[in-house]
Amino acid sequence: MEQSSFYDEKTVRHKFDRKCKLALKGEVVDYERHLAYLRKHEVLFSELSEREIENFSIINEYALEKSYFRTGGYDVVAKDALLAEALKALTERKRDVILLSYFMEMNDADIARKLNLVRSTVHENGRNASIRESNVYF
Repeated sequence: MEQSSFYDEKTVRHKFDRKCKLALKGEVVDYERHLAYLRKHEVLFSELSEREIENFSIINEYALEKSYFRTGGYDVVAKDALLAEALKALTERKRDVILLSYFMEMNDADIARKLNLVRSTVHENGRNASIRESNVYF
């Protein structure tokens, strides 16, 4: 009787070992499948372009750092404090010409129509505003 008990215990142990080995083989297959998925779908940061990396960042902008100007029916925002200070130092007409030209990307003819000025006046105001009045180059 003792031998059959030993035989049963040995059989149970072998069956248990076999089940463990099968389970481990299944885990290996799942792990290798997961690694293949990662290789297919993930990219290293070092392989990303600079443009793609820029998409991950956020730049906080605070209203206190901005200056707002109204010209020609448009609201224009200057985000740089030095630029805003230079724009405030200009006469109203020169400031309007600079804002419409550089921020709204309008040409001299469009600005002249918008501000009811002669085109040559717009050109002169834009050219002179950058050097003489503010000591800032646009």
